[in-house]
This record gives sequence, structure tokens and C-alpha cells, in this order.
Amino acid sequence: MLEPPFATRPDPYPEGFLQVARERREILCLTAHLDLPTVQRALPGRYIRTGMAEAHMMGLAGALARAGHLPYVHTYGTFATRRPYDQIAHAIAYPGLPVRVIGFMPGLSTPEGPARQATDDLALMRALPNMTVIDVGEATEAAQVARAIVDLPGPVYVRLPRADLPVLFGEPRPLSLATARILTEGEDAAVLACGTMVRTALLTAAALRTAGVRTTVVEVLTLKPLDSATVRRVAARCRTVVTAENHSVIGGLGSATAEALAEAGSGTPLHRFGVQDTFAESSRHTGHLTAKYGLSARHLTHTVWRALGRLDPPPTVEP
Repeated sequence: MLEPPFATRPDPYPEGFLQVARERREILCLTAHLDLPTVQRALPGRYIRTGMAEAHMMGLAGALARAGHLPYVHTYGTFATRRPYDQIAHAIAYPGLPVRVIGFMPGLSTPEGPARQATDDLALMRALPNMTVIDVGEATEAAQVARAIVDLPGPVYVRLPRADLPVLFGEPRPLSLATARILTEGEDAAVLACGTMVRTALLTAAALRTAGVRTTVVEVLTLKPLDSATVRRVAARCRTVVTAENHSVIGGLGSATAEALAEAGSGTPLHRFGVQDTFAESSRHTGHLTAKYGLSARHLTHTVWRALGRLDPPPTVEP
């Protein structure tokens, strides 16, 4: 793992998708209202653009999967989940078909308002039987995720950013979807983070370390099925647990963690960090949204600090 500040890598997903698609002829690329031009140029015969007809695209993907194809469906997170939810439920999830739904621009990573801000997609997809739910926010993992999900049984939902992604790990390792990944060790607080909040959690841990607070940071790639064993083990050895997600605190990682800890009878306090029960606004800059809705590393540091019962000023987070 690298130390902050972190480098970035622009849009690593298409390259990884192309690598596995060239090896597996049954893979098809479907898009709606979002194009992958490098894929279209490389695989024109297996690239299907449905236009702004996401419900139709999901029904088509289900039909193609029944015919023996392996559809990867791509569009913005809200258009991949909220808009065609009924079609996903009945044409894909109910029959347990191997359709891979890729939702870009998660949470407040887009400034374009509630129509495109997927702050409820994890909750929606977690509720569907047979659905695997994955949240990716790191460059080397985004490059590997198309291959990592290719042989998973049943349908899969992956959310990931489309713009520059941080490079958090120096040496890429094979992507493990079955287990949560412990990135730092500490006995004071545990921060369980997914997607774009993993970088934020590492920045928070670095700031807290300067104040003598030892933090365990856990990257939760797969929210369903959740690696409950790791969640419970980490909670048992820390004074408090904070979940961090670029998503509503309702129904996503915070809820999944609360369920796992409650079912285990854990007494470790839990604090859910994310978008509160609200729609966000449109803005010219995502930085404004991150600050206004409290998703920055500074806000997360304050949350962990207060969760530990500290009343003195928290450490400063480098921008």
C-alpha cells in the first residue's frame, strides 16, 4: 500500500474489460446513455448501444444471457439501477442470469444532481435476491474487476467512478472479492470503507496517526455477500467502528455492517458515515458537494475523533 498523497490513473476499467473480452468470445458490451469508445473500436461486432432505453437494455441483456452470451451492461449508476429496477428484478435477478451491470459515477462523484447521483444504488441492488454487489474506487482494482466477476454465478452489480481513480496499492495483487482487505492495523478505531471512500479512510488514518490514534482501515469491496467474519473480528478488537461510503447511510455498507454486528451480538459502537437521509443538489464542482454533505477526509477524521470520545480539536487533514 502506498502512502498519501496518491497518484491517479484515468479510466482504467475499459482496458481490463477488453483484455477479458478478447479471451471470452461470449462476452458482449451493452451501453445506454454512456459510451466506451475504446471498446467500440476494438470489438465493433460485440458492442451494442441501446440509447436512452435502460429498461429495454436490461430486458435485452437477460434475453442474451439466456441465449448463452455473457452481457456486461454499462451506464450511469442511477440509470443502471433505479430507472430499470423492475426489469433487473424480473428479467435478470429472478432467473439468476449471468448479467454484469456496471454503474458509473457513484454517489456524489457527479455534480449533476439527484437524477444522476447514485446514492441509493447499493441499497437497491443489495435487496435483490441472487445479486452480488461490489463497490470499486481504486485504479488497479478497477482494471481487474471485469475479469474478477466473469465467472461469478448469477447477476453482479459493480459501481465505480469513470474519471481519474487513485492508485492506492503499489503492487497490484489478484482481486479478491470474497474477503474484505485490511489495509492498516490499529486497536483504537476501525474504519470500514468501500469505493471512493477507501482513499478518504486512508487519509483519515494518516491524520489520526499523527495524534497517536491507531486505526484499522478495512476495504470492503463486496457488500453482498458481506465478509461478516472479518467485520466482526475487526470490531471485536477496536473501541469503535465507523463505516464510510459515498452512498446513503441507509441500505449500503453502514446497514450491512450494522446487520452483521447485531446478529453477532457485538457491543462495539457503530457510526455510519455517508450521505444522510437527503437528496443532494447540483453543483459545478464535486468538491463543493463533498464539503457540503460531509464526505471529506476532514469530516471523516472528525467523526472518528468524536466516536472515540475525544473533545479536544481533531488533527488536521492535509488537502
